[in-house]
Amino acid sequence: MSSRARRLRASVAALAASALLLSGCTILPFLGGNEAGGDRPGPTGEEVAEELKVFYEQELDWTSCGDRVDCTNVTVPLDWSEPEGDTIEIAVARHRAQGTALGSLLMNPGGPGGSGYDFVLDSAEYVVTPDVLAAYDVIGFDPRGVNHSSPVVCYTDAADQDEHLYGTFDAAYGTDAWLAELTERQLRWVDACEENTGELLGHLDAGSVARDMDVIRAVLGDTQMHYLGYSYGTYLGTVYAELFPDKVGRMVLDGAVDPAVGDLDSLVMQMAGFDSALRAYMQWCLTQGDCPFSGGVDASLASVRQMLDTVDARGFTASDGRVLDSATVATGIIFTLYSESYWPELTNLFTQLRRGDADTVFAYADAYNGRDYDGGYSDNSSEIYTSVICDEGDLASDGVGTLDGIAMIDEAAPILGRYGAYDDYAMLDVACSNWPYPTADLPTTFTADGAAPIMVIGTTNDPATPYANAVALSEQLSSGFLVTYEGEGHTIYAQGVACVDDTVDAYLLDGTVPGSDPNC
Repeated sequence: MSSRARRLRASVAALAASALLLSGCTILPFLGGNEAGGDRPGPTGEEVAEELKVFYEQELDWTSCGDRVDCTNVTVPLDWSEPEGDTIEIAVARHRAQGTALGSLLMNPGGPGGSGYDFVLDSAEYVVTPDVLAAYDVIGFDPRGVNHSSPVVCYTDAADQDEHLYGTFDAAYGTDAWLAELTERQLRWVDACEENTGELLGHLDAGSVARDMDVIRAVLGDTQMHYLGYSYGTYLGTVYAELFPDKVGRMVLDGAVDPAVGDLDSLVMQMAGFDSALRAYMQWCLTQGDCPFSGGVDASLASVRQMLDTVDARGFTASDGRVLDSATVATGIIFTLYSESYWPELTNLFTQLRRGDADTVFAYADAYNGRDYDGGYSDNSSEIYTSVICDEGDLASDGVGTLDGIAMIDEAAPILGRYGAYDDYAMLDVACSNWPYPTADLPTTFTADGAAPIMVIGTTNDPATPYANAVALSEQLSSGFLVTYEGEGHTIYAQGVACVDDTVDAYLLDGTVPGSDPNC
């Protein structure tokens, strides 16, 4: 799952209860002791440029922060092109192996904006299987800008963030007047980000993160990078492999991003993927006794589109005063499409919405945006998501106007497309077109020549990172090999599918590369 989908696993039970209330390879082995700061290797001592030694040779100060978990900060340059300038801190959490560890397994849960630190600290059992959790020191980190690391800060008042994410518009969606309102809103947000974050705002790209990851690897004492990336985390792994192919150990990329596809085309594919997932949900829903739809699949999907077309005029209002609009409904729907196991929650969303209940939809949209029940925000994932895409993407330079881009998405995804685009693509496109920093200089080819075998996992009906991405990435990487899961949902490892888990575990634990795609 991506970071948002994995967050849903932890929150879905509480959301459901709330809704009921509202409605009535070669590695350096080392010992993994039980105490924080137990026997550990120091930095690898590898040869690096003189100006980088202070980073690659730093000694870490570990503190206990949970059961079998210790935490530290790693210092890296703010700007890797000026390593003798200002520095920032990267927060690292380590779930220690049982007995003798195979080494460190760095992980990223997705996003951009997902907190690997929090997942390892609080939910390591959802990151990997028990066998891998026991065998490796599993390392979670917050990429630069995220949460516990030196963070991106935009709005400091939750009310301003609410207006940014949920505020309604005077003009109708999709009109020139609406675009003018959106532009004014996004300019205020960009100004706040620049004022409250400073120069870090221009150094959040995957190339900078990959270089941070290499420092983490070295100071943990690992001569090779063993890595598990989900969703956007696969892009971080891909960039790392391209920049440091000789350092790649065992690398698993689940829910792959195709780095050769531009941002708008990627969003078009993604929204088409969510439409496909919605169709699969509807086929299932119509076989259930509590399904709020009837008739055929096509008629039911048309009913969803009609609901989205008309909800803006209804003025449904949540108990906290927020007014529900079509873009927020689409956000709530999309959040529950990340995993087949959450389809009952989507049924609940549709059921409550038909009753005019805005609170239930907001509960799912809030979970997507990291908004807490008390109205605060538990993370800065929304800020990071936009900031990273503006730092490393091509929305500002692709030559496609915002309204034309929305039309492209709507054509590819005729149910959810335009409504998902209002709260995603449009906000991104306007913000990136007014971004105060240049786009990062990133790799443009992704062969990672000389790297050890890299596993790429694709799910055939993954809504967020469609299967074609995994096929393409496995073919671009010179040592890539594909593992296919025929099923639903965004990412699949460590979710109880034996064929997938056994294949990944054999690779991570023993270095076993399957002779062919197992087609799980």
